Amino acid sequence: MRKNLSLFRSSYNELKKVICIAVLGLLAAISIVLGYFTYMPTETIKITFNFLPNEFAYYLFGPVVGAIYGAALDILTFIIKPTGPFFFGFTLSAILTGVIYGMILYKKPISLTRIIIAKLVHLVAISLILNTFWLTILYGNSFIALLPIRALKALILLPVEVTLLYLLLKTANVTGIIKIVKDDYS
Repeated sequence: MRKNLSLFRSSYNELKKVICIAVLGLLAAISIVLGYFTYMPTETIKITFNFLPNEFAYYLFGPVVGAIYGAALDILTFIIKPTGPFFFGFTLSAILTGVIYGMILYKKPISLTRIIIAKLVHLVAISLILNTFWLTILYGNSFIALLPIRALKALILLPVEVTLLYLLLKTANVTGIIKIVKDDYS
């Protein structure tokens, strides 16, 4: 419990750093641009790559910043380019996503296992259960009818998303980007 409290406190302190706000702004802009390349074969299935800058932000700055960033980005994305009606449930999902990734990845060594665990927890808790539930409320479809196709899409994209995030984090680490961002300039 103390570890988690310390993790949240450390993440909260990231908000006091100018570089944190600047990097979050850049990552949000990248996420919004990547959101323009969204493929939606149905109103309940969405394929996009804007998860990369978001998960990078959660890795860099932790669960508190991740929750705030997730909520702000969800609302901002809806204002700029809505892909359906606004529903607060998806904002809650974005907040929880930031907390999940932040708790699993923040201040931890980059490892494929840790990324897979974070992806699986997010996949089951948020994508398959919570977001499918929000879609049933929003569109009136049956939860059981939506779940298989959403699960199939998630399982197909899981190795792609894990690989892309792992390569992004490793590359950012090797090139020194993470060190530059994590050095305390404030």
